[in-house]
Amino acid sequence: MKLLNNFKHKDILAIAVVLIFGIIAARQLFLPGYFLMHDDLQMMRQLQMEKCFMDGQIPCRWVPDMGFGYGFPLFNYYPPLPYLIGEIFRVVGFSFVSTAKILFIFAFLGSGIAMYFLAKEFFGRFGGVVSSVFYVWAPYHAVDVYVRGAMNEAWAIIWFPLIFWTSYRLSKEKKNNLPWILGLTFSWTALLMSHNIMVLIFTPFFAVWCTIIIWKQKTWNKIPRFLLSGILALGLAAFFTLPALLEQKYIHVGSLVAGYFDFTAHFATLNQIFISRFWGFGGSIFGTNDGMSFQIGHVHWILSLIVFAIIVLRYFKTRKISLVEILVSFTILAGWFAAFMTHNRSTFIWLLISPLRFVQFPWRFLSIIIFFFSFISGYILLILPGRLARIASIVLILLLVVLGWNYFKPEKMGPLNDAQKFSGAAWELQQGGGVNDYLPVEAEMAPLSPPKILAETVKGEADLTNLSEGTNWAKFDVNVVSDKADVRINIFDYPVWKVYVDNQQIEQYIPKEEKLGRMWVNISQGTHTVTARLFDTPIRKVANWVSIFSWLGLAGFLLFRKRFQ
Repeated sequence: MKLLNNFKHKDILAIAVVLIFGIIAARQLFLPGYFLMHDDLQMMRQLQMEKCFMDGQIPCRWVPDMGFGYGFPLFNYYPPLPYLIGEIFRVVGFSFVSTAKILFIFAFLGSGIAMYFLAKEFFGRFGGVVSSVFYVWAPYHAVDVYVRGAMNEAWAIIWFPLIFWTSYRLSKEKKNNLPWILGLTFSWTALLMSHNIMVLIFTPFFAVWCTIIIWKQKTWNKIPRFLLSGILALGLAAFFTLPALLEQKYIHVGSLVAGYFDFTAHFATLNQIFISRFWGFGGSIFGTNDGMSFQIGHVHWILSLIVFAIIVLRYFKTRKISLVEILVSFTILAGWFAAFMTHNRSTFIWLLISPLRFVQFPWRFLSIIIFFFSFISGYILLILPGRLARIASIVLILLLVVLGWNYFKPEKMGPLNDAQKFSGAAWELQQGGGVNDYLPVEAEMAPLSPPKILAETVKGEADLTNLSEGTNWAKFDVNVVSDKADVRINIFDYPVWKVYVDNQQIEQYIPKEEKLGRMWVNISQGTHTVTARLFDTPIRKVANWVSIFSWLGLAGFLLFRKRFQ
C-alpha cells in the first residue's frame, strides 16, 4: 500500500532506534510485579471486558462487578479500545497484570513510531528520530503512565501524529488518495475509541492544521475526501460514540464536573509549567501544593522558542516562508496556546466554551503541548549544517534522557498476581473505584459497600434460591409464601433493564425509600423464575447497526474495489 511506501530499508534502523528509546522509557514495565497508580482500575476494566466477551455481550456496555457490585454502564461511556486490544493478549495466555503492562508499553512504543512517520515527512529520517524521542521522553508522558496510570489518555497520544501525518499526505497526494483516506479514517477511529476528552481538545487544532495545508497546497478539491474520512471514522466508532454522547441524560453527569472535578481547582502555575523540576506521585489538589508534576520539560519549551525565533528572523530577512515553516510556526503557537489553557488566566475561555468543563483538569492540555513541541524539535535538522545538526540532535536527546531518567519509573514496583488483585480488600477497592463517574440517575446516592446478595425479600414472605448473574442479566427462583412479596434486585436500574416472571414481563419500580436506585418487583404467591436482562435503547441499536454497516461496507469495498474500477 502507498500508506507504507515511506517504510523503506533505511527506516528500519531509524525505527529500531525509536523502539530502543521507547523500551528504555518503559524499562520498569518489563520487571515482575505491578505498580500503584492514580487510576488503578486497569486490570478491573480488562476483567470486565473479558467477562462481556465470554458472556456474549458485544459490544460491552454494562459491567457487573463495578459500581460496588450493583453493575455499571462503564463501556457505554468509557472508551474501550485499549481493553479490546488487551483481550488479544489475554486470549494468547498473558495474565491480567502482564496485559496491563503490555498496553502501557505500547503507549510508549506506538507514540514514538507514529511521531517518527509524521516528523520524517518534514525533517527527514534523523529529524523523525529526534521528534520521536522528544515525544516519548516528554515528562508528561511519564506522568500519564507511571503516576496517573491514565491508560486511555496515553493511548490517545499515539494517534495525534498519525492523524496529522495522514491528513497531510491526503492533501499532498495527487493520484491515489485511498490509502491516506483509510489511514486518516482509522487514526480518527482509534482516537474516538481511546479518549473522549482528547477528541474534544484535539479537534480544533486539527481543524486549523487541515485549513493551513489545504490553503497552502491549494487542494480545495480534497475537502470532500477529508469529510469522507471523518464520516467513515464516526461510522466505524458509532457503536461507542453515539451512546456516549446521546445517553448522558441517563447518568449523573454533574458529578463529572463538580467538587474535586471542577476545573477551577486544577490550574497549573507558571512555576509548575516552566520552571519547577518537582516530581511526585501524589494528586492534583486545589492550590499550589500538588503532589504531581505539570512541567512541559525545559528542553521542549526552550527549543520551541529558539525554533520560532529562527523562523521569524528568516522571514524578516527573506520575506519568504515555506509550508514547513508555516506548519512549524503553527504548532509552536498552538503549543503555547495550549500552555495558556493550563493557567488560570484562561478561565474566561473555559467559561465561554462550556463543554470544556468536562476536561476537568486544565493540565490535560499538556498532552497537546508535548505533541506540538516534540514535533518541532526535528526542525533543527533543517536549520543547522548536516554534521552539526546531528551532533546538536544527539546532545539534546542525551540531555532529555538524563533530565528525565528518574521520571520514567514507578514510585514502587511490588509483587502482585491476578489472584491477589481480584480478591479481598483489593477487589472491594476496585469495585468501588469511580462509582460516581457514571452513576445512573435513578440512584440518589452512591453505595458505600457491595450488596450481600443478588436479590432479597423486602416485604412479605418468600424464599429466593438458585441466584445467578451474568454481565447484563440476573436470574433466580422465588417461592412466595404470602399473598405477595416485594423483592429487591441489587442492580442499578438503567435503560433498558426488563424483568420477567415466568417469561412474562412485569414492571420494576423504585419506591421513595430506595436511595440507591435498585430495581424492585412485586411477585404474587407461588413458585416462579425471575429473570432480569439489560436491552439496548434505540440509540444503542442504531449505533450498533451504523458500525456494523460501516465496517462491512468498508471491508466489502476494499475486497471488491477492482471490480468497480
